[in-house]
Amino acid sequence: MIGGDYTLELCNVFHSGQVEPGSFFQRLTGGVKTGVILKDVSFTTHSGEVTAILGSKGSGKRALLDVIARRVPSKGHVLLEGVPLEEEQFNINCALVRHSTRLLPGLSVQQTLALSLTKISGYLKSSKVKQVMADMALSQVANKCVTNLTKSEYRRLVIGVQLIRDPIILLLDEPTWDLDPLNTYLVISILSNAAKKYGTAIILTMEKPRSDVFPFLDRVVYLCLGDVVYAGPTRNLLDYFGSIGFPCPQLENPLMYYLCLSTVDRRSRERFIESNHQIAALVEKFKIEGQAIMQGNLHENNRIVNPNKVQMNYGKPGGFKTVWMLYLRTLATIFNLNKHGFKQMFMRLLCLPIYFFILWIFYNEAKDYQRAFITKSGLIFNAMVGTYFVSIMNTICLYGPYRTRYYEESQEGHYSGASLLLSWNIVSLPFSCITSFASAAIIYPILADISESLDYIHFSLVLWSSYIYAEQQTIAIMVFVKNGLNAAIVNLYITCIYVMLASGVLRSYKGFEDWLHYLTYITHTRYASIFLHRTVFKQPTFNILPYSDHENCTGITSLIQTSSSLNTNSNANCRYASGKAFLTERFTSKSFTGDINLAGDFNLNFNLGVSFAFSVGIMIFNKFLYLMPLPSYITDKFRE
Repeated sequence: MIGGDYTLELCNVFHSGQVEPGSFFQRLTGGVKTGVILKDVSFTTHSGEVTAILGSKGSGKRALLDVIARRVPSKGHVLLEGVPLEEEQFNINCALVRHSTRLLPGLSVQQTLALSLTKISGYLKSSKVKQVMADMALSQVANKCVTNLTKSEYRRLVIGVQLIRDPIILLLDEPTWDLDPLNTYLVISILSNAAKKYGTAIILTMEKPRSDVFPFLDRVVYLCLGDVVYAGPTRNLLDYFGSIGFPCPQLENPLMYYLCLSTVDRRSRERFIESNHQIAALVEKFKIEGQAIMQGNLHENNRIVNPNKVQMNYGKPGGFKTVWMLYLRTLATIFNLNKHGFKQMFMRLLCLPIYFFILWIFYNEAKDYQRAFITKSGLIFNAMVGTYFVSIMNTICLYGPYRTRYYEESQEGHYSGASLLLSWNIVSLPFSCITSFASAAIIYPILADISESLDYIHFSLVLWSSYIYAEQQTIAIMVFVKNGLNAAIVNLYITCIYVMLASGVLRSYKGFEDWLHYLTYITHTRYASIFLHRTVFKQPTFNILPYSDHENCTGITSLIQTSSSLNTNSNANCRYASGKAFLTERFTSKSFTGDINLAGDFNLNFNLGVSFAFSVGIMIFNKFLYLMPLPSYITDKFRE
């Protein structure tokens, strides 16, 4: 256990990384241009202090935070109480907050804090939530939805989610980015109070510091193109630069004045060369004369720390508790009386039944004539394909925020992708089951007798397996594709391919070459479509259907009426003698000569089992997929 008074020290840190964006192919092959980003960076900070890392864009501020968080490789030493700080220890005891961090929509401020992943629970957690809300000036908006917060409130809530874990070091990437002056002052003053109250070492980056935040910063580090121009207490800042010939003019903002002094002037070639030489001289000057300033501790009266502080929230909750918290968090976003909650309930429970009701409107008047074979086959096709597409749409719209939050929290070591998917599936499966059974009840009376409850249940189960399969396929695609529209397009293309190939409706299996016919065996659609068709067309009502009220097909003698099979007892309008004849034409290969009732491929239990085997199989596949280490250029885009 680290005590209440501790020191973080960076000694001669170097870091090299990507300096240009690079194309997708370059990132994939590792051909992106790299260079030195941090050069011999050293500074010290203590518990209860606020340290600001200042520098222009491209100076290495974010890279320095990543080095401290052990997210990127580096040379040199990052020491906590004289011991090398490792990534696992950082994830357990410390925290990093980026200004681009996204919280789950639909939750209130209090729910967001209460459902954060910490080891404590019950009364202790409830008290901690109230305390953090008060410290972050969020008590007045405790019941407000996070999507309705102002920028300042949202930024403070993001910080509060980490503060509730009681970190010993809190890294903040541009916490005042895009905030007005008043809210900038509010955020920095709150952070200063929190640092002293909790004894937390807060390190934050700023690009344009204002003069009114100067009193709240205990230490400051100036970076220019990865070099340290100054690192030490802010109270020594003016004296140091004055002693080397750069006094701050009166009425000037010292933070901004010395930031400009530490920035390369690119307005002309002459100014670039002059400012570059000046900054190089400042860097060398600080290496020689600034060591005593950098090592100097602040007076104890300026640092209020609690030496008896016990960090009760250290560590990660166990695997079961993590899944339970993720489950509760997902439920909380659904069962909420706000716009996001209504959207979730509508999409999860009503989208599919509404689509099936539209199908009912078009197919309700279908009569049991010869054309019923095509009509009801079309209804089955539309039901199955519609289930695929609605599932894809719902997953694209609903899963994205959870995925983004996962990529942020997984980097902090809170939980793995398998835990995310397990909690998602526990929530999603009951909803998809309810909506599948309700939707099937709408159209099943058109297809068969709904009083045959077992057939209706089996019919609904296959639609449910179709929903699950499409949902899991979408989740797999969304591992790599961030943009929802692009992910939807990829999913729809893939779905259209196996629907056209294996549904048996758009094209009969008899028209396939052998290799195409064998290809249908590796698709979920084959088994779902055969099961749905067999369940409907096995009924005796499809035996020798009339062509119309005036034309009977009692004399039909062959499957397909052609010029070679016409006789005095046949009718050219009568194509199928029974549902069995229809299935034989649509779902058997051109070399098939047997009885489909005896063929294993048409066994109902077999097709039902394989349909669910595909759904369960892709769920297991996704568990492993989300455990695979992905290239940083893929995961980073989800955190932007």
